[in-house]
Amino acid sequence: MIATLKRAAGAVAMATLLGLTVSACTQSTQSMVPAHDNLNATLWMQQSVEFQGTARAAYALAALRLEQALADRTWTAVPEEQGSDYAARPPAIIVDLDETVLDNSRYQAWLTLNGQTFSQESWARFCHARISTPVAGSVEFLRQAEGRGVKVFYISNRTADLEESTRANMARFGYPLGGNVDTFLMARERPDWGSAKSTRRAHVARDYRVLLNIGDNFGDFTDAYRGSAADRQKVMDANAARIGRQWIFLANPSYGSWESAPFGHDFKKQADEQRAAKRAALDAWDGK
Repeated sequence: MIATLKRAAGAVAMATLLGLTVSACTQSTQSMVPAHDNLNATLWMQQSVEFQGTARAAYALAALRLEQALADRTWTAVPEEQGSDYAARPPAIIVDLDETVLDNSRYQAWLTLNGQTFSQESWARFCHARISTPVAGSVEFLRQAEGRGVKVFYISNRTADLEESTRANMARFGYPLGGNVDTFLMARERPDWGSAKSTRRAHVARDYRVLLNIGDNFGDFTDAYRGSAADRQKVMDANAARIGRQWIFLANPSYGSWESAPFGHDFKKQADEQRAAKRAALDAWDGK
């Protein structure tokens, strides 16, 4: 009897010890999962039907506005660059590439899972892999525009050395590629084609009437995108009549000039400084 009780007590003790060990391992495993600012945003872009819905809605709106713009010879999406006497020019639209036409969430997922931040080197490797996929609704709309005789220009801050891989990636999905017109206007392709896009918009507007401008970042529409949040709001308010008409926005919660505005767009600041500035910018409930 005593031996049996001892064995039972030993079993209980061992089970308790094992339980504590398993619990400790579980807690340890949970604590080892690294945090990353982009987790929810990337998950939303890859897994949510809501993201697909917002993208399809944006392109459905663009299709309606395209018909209005074709019928109205005074319509232009880039009045600052368009100049005068543009009514008789052939029609064109301007679209951004990344997160407007091409879904690069696999790159964002790689950054998230590997605790990385954006670098030109890893971004170039990703682009050369040619594995970006279409943003929902983009292929259909751009082919529709081409079918209506509208030239599609891509103004992208992908650099010129990535153009060949970008074209090959997009050719897989049937995007309009411009025929004998160079419609891929990449950053640094010409000396005055920097990250701001007005010079490239002007390049298109010189020969075409630009009907629509479509993008996911404020810099796709205006060069006045690098100010504070308050400065950016003023510019947005000044252009309110264009939103949803000549300017069509897509959602991008993963990155953009909105993210860097709290820390003054100074990417030399350490990640902790950037995060602290973003946290300080939040307007939070006091919990009461």
